[in-house]
Amino acid sequence: MKLDYRWLYDTVRRRFESDEAMEAFLPKALASDELKQKGDDRYLSAMSQRVFRAGMQHSVVDAKWPAFEEAFWGFVPEKLVLLSPEQIEGYMKNDRIIRHRTKLQTIPKNAQFILDIRQEQGSSFGEFIANWPSTDIIGLWRLLAKRGARLGGRSAAAFLRLAGKDTFLLTSDVVARLMAAGIVDQTPPANAICESYRARSTSCSRAQEGRCVSYRPCCR
Repeated sequence: MKLDYRWLYDTVRRRFESDEAMEAFLPKALASDELKQKGDDRYLSAMSQRVFRAGMQHSVVDAKWPAFEEAFWGFVPEKLVLLSPEQIEGYMKNDRIIRHRTKLQTIPKNAQFILDIRQEQGSSFGEFIANWPSTDIIGLWRLLAKRGARLGGRSAAAFLRLAGKDTFLLTSDVVARLMAAGIVDQTPPANAICESYRARSTSCSRAQEGRCVSYRPCCR
């Protein structure tokens, strides 16, 4: 089965009332300059929001996020890296936020991760994310999973989507379509999907090399 952009577009289009409604539903990637301009507090907030979304209904987490922003001082990494175990226990008594101890413990850990990247790169975390090449987006997933707290599995890509970095997601629907196209026969790791795709295709369905249907980068 050929992965044809027009076929994919038309298949998805049938679920919406208009082209405009479909386009409005799609996530919008930020430009490199926009990613660089975002404060590192916004990246820590997005990381933490993704961590709390995992395994929970997203709307529940999102509804409580303003309370998280207030409770955690706007997610400034320099402040949150100093959170003590006693302070974490204090948050367990705050009924305005989601009281999940293990996930709360990731906040100072990911604050440290952001500060470490800043020191290593000599630039903001936003510049680090913006400068990472889209042709190696899986490499960025791997780095986030290895060095971040609870950013493995789908969480690395989901965090990047929240932050505005262009990436694809290996959702169950995406994997189901890849299986239907004969690219994979089971749910494999991300790198295995990319290798399988490379073996079956020498170019993407849409004009620009290195990009697949919609704005999402393809595996190279």
